[in-house]
Amino acid sequence: MATINPVQFMQQVRAEVAKVAWPSRREVVLTTVMVFIMAALTATFFSLVDYVIRLGLTMIVTGF
Repeated sequence: MATINPVQFMQQVRAEVAKVAWPSRREVVLTTVMVFIMAALTATFFSLVDYVIRLGLTMIVTGF
């Protein structure tokens, strides 16, 4: 395994970080809002599915 000088390593890290295309503040805000919206929609969907399954099982167990 090749050994790398710590100074050389830091230079390589800085060179790689400089290549990264960082998102703008607007892009970060928009994607964050989209994540929260999708999480809310997903939670609502699974809550409804859970309610329907629970209702169906209750009807089966109690005999309608």
